[in-house]
Amino acid sequence: QRVTVAVLDRLEHLALGDFRDAEGVERLQEAIRFADQLHEVNTDGVEPMDSVLEDRCLYLREDDVTEGNCTNELLKNAREKVEEYFVAPPGNIPLPKLEERDSFLQSS
Repeated sequence: QRVTVAVLDRLEHLALGDFRDAEGVERLQEAIRFADQLHEVNTDGVEPMDSVLEDRCLYLREDDVTEGNCTNELLKNAREKVEEYFVAPPGNIPLPKLEERDSFLQSS
């Protein structure tokens, strides 16, 4: 199955990943081929599970706060902070121009 430029754009945006070279596209296509094997599994009559631990009862615990007021201590771990918030790294890497990506998609 071929990976289109539109799919590549969407995946890069969602995953904040870089598939800008032929190796990245080949890795993505290999992952798709691997996942496509799931379509061959017959799941007729198989009920969906709520949990992978189907033989155990899972109980929700009470959400009791036992500690708190440690904002300053936690923010000491931040490389960069603004107004008592962690600053995340900048968004996705700059993407190549559409024409550049289209050329290696056709060759893979």
